[in-house]
Amino acid sequence: MDSPELTLSLHREIAGIPAAEWDACAGDNPFVSHAFLSALEESGSVGPKTGWLPQHAALRDATGRLVACAPTYAKGHSQGEYVFDHGWAQAYEQAGGRYYPKLQVAVPFSPVPGPRLLRLPGIPVAAMAEGLAQAMQALSCSSVHVTFCTEEEWTALGDAGWLQRIGLQFHWQNQAYRDFEEFLGALSSRKRKALRRERRSVQESGLTLRTLRGSEITPAHWKAFYRFYRNTVDGRWGGAYLTREFWPLLGEKLGERVVLMWAERDGVPVAGALNLLGREALYGRNWGCVEEVPFLHFELCYLRAIDFAIEHGLSRVEAGAQGEHKIQRGYLPVPTYSAHLIAHGGLSRAVDEFLKQERPAMIERMMELSELSPFRRDGEA
Repeated sequence: MDSPELTLSLHREIAGIPAAEWDACAGDNPFVSHAFLSALEESGSVGPKTGWLPQHAALRDATGRLVACAPTYAKGHSQGEYVFDHGWAQAYEQAGGRYYPKLQVAVPFSPVPGPRLLRLPGIPVAAMAEGLAQAMQALSCSSVHVTFCTEEEWTALGDAGWLQRIGLQFHWQNQAYRDFEEFLGALSSRKRKALRRERRSVQESGLTLRTLRGSEITPAHWKAFYRFYRNTVDGRWGGAYLTREFWPLLGEKLGERVVLMWAERDGVPVAGALNLLGREALYGRNWGCVEEVPFLHFELCYLRAIDFAIEHGLSRVEAGAQGEHKIQRGYLPVPTYSAHLIAHGGLSRAVDEFLKQERPAMIERMMELSELSPFRRDGEA
């Protein structure tokens, strides 16, 4: 994008954009920080081997100042995104089209909502939308996908003619609870007893549980956590993108923003749950274990995250993708947002018709799930 005011450039590595300039646009969300994205690249988790080829968008004004940017990747597949467009690709290619490569504005392997079109105050979403559309054409891509963006970005992109999609996650909201017991007191009697029973089961399992942060996390912890990660990912899904080198790099670059819920048996690590800390939220990301213990996953990933959020005055916990089992632990459904620009008119119209049916169905599903809330209703014990 070239205009008398703004110029868009694409960068094949985030190191080509100064960290201070990027972070001035990125704000507080740790997943779009220069540190997190550079850890992915420097560790080889993102790059040719995994099919995420950086094409980071940088928008500069006439003075050369960075006024907006976006974590952008050229991709030849749809893996590691958590907003599924495989059906779109298949339909287009069966009709003789070429869906890949496409441009993905996202945080690789991380279904964490937050800003994607990172801007200084006063810079409109439309400026980045125009630049990304031109980048799509320049790189001969079929489409651009901005996934897990903010509602504000979603609305503005819709106004600019992009297709709008809604997804679903489960987040815990802090109602200024003084401690975990006060949170339990907000639940119905049956749910309250169930969570106490879960926690007691873990406490009686013989495990030692700890919450580690920043400098408390040693190379030995990261070595063990990589083992947990591989054991869990390889056993369930395959395709472990995050390399052994990623974890210590993450700890080095993000420091006190890294929070690790940890379990050991007789001094031997058996499980862990990785979180990143923002100004207002704790973001749950990766879990893994080498020993199956009843309710340990729920304890480390969800309940200890609530403990941490209450203790540190955080407004919410975002615990990642999927998982209706989170509802009974106080995590309620919230919408997530993505926007899509498709170059081919016929495919764009077909996807638009699909999304017009999917959006109300998703809203209805969220309403149904909200009825399963574990929180006490008026007059309920």
